[in-house]
Amino acid sequence: MAKLNIPPTKSNLHRLKQSGQIAREGYELLDQKREILVIELMSYLERTKRVEKDMDKLISDAYQSFTKAVQSYGHKEIEDRSRSIKYPFSMQKKTLKLMGMNLPSAHVDPPRMNLQYSFLNTNAIIDETSKKFLKLISVLCEMAEIRTIVWRLSREVKKTQRRVNALEKIVIPETEETLKFIEGALEERERDELFITKMVKSKLQEDEK
Repeated sequence: MAKLNIPPTKSNLHRLKQSGQIAREGYELLDQKREILVIELMSYLERTKRVEKDMDKLISDAYQSFTKAVQSYGHKEIEDRSRSIKYPFSMQKKTLKLMGMNLPSAHVDPPRMNLQYSFLNTNAIIDETSKKFLKLISVLCEMAEIRTIVWRLSREVKKTQRRVNALEKIVIPETEETLKFIEGALEERERDELFITKMVKSKLQEDEK
């Protein structure tokens, strides 16, 4: 096991003990943070699966309705009517607060359905198609928001995991190995000093005699 290249002194021993304590506390906090982030990430992934399921059904329903509208009016008529249909979108930046972190995301407000042509030109199948596509757009906006959060959480989980691994596999083991080396070196130095002290004392006593 590797150790830090520092002199075996009492001051370094004291400083290293403090650093080791901080590293262990940091490891515990980061490990807890990682677990919470993983739980949050799994929750959003489950939510993604549910929204994807709804989205697949809405896509199928919307295009079936669109096919019926084309069959009823023809491509040219549907294309002409679609050109006059305009819906505004609004997007706002948002921040997800989690474990003291600010995870940036975006929220899209999908448009609400309103009359885009006269009552004389309206038709049930066209209204139904418009309604379904607007609902699909709403779900797509929700999916984009969720996936943005999932991407941010995934990055944070990876970053936290790297820090946990660095503390667990490098910093803490090196600190503990260095502490053992310094403690052993200091104990050996104390034994040598005690031995020398006894020899000097014995020599002085013999000289006095």
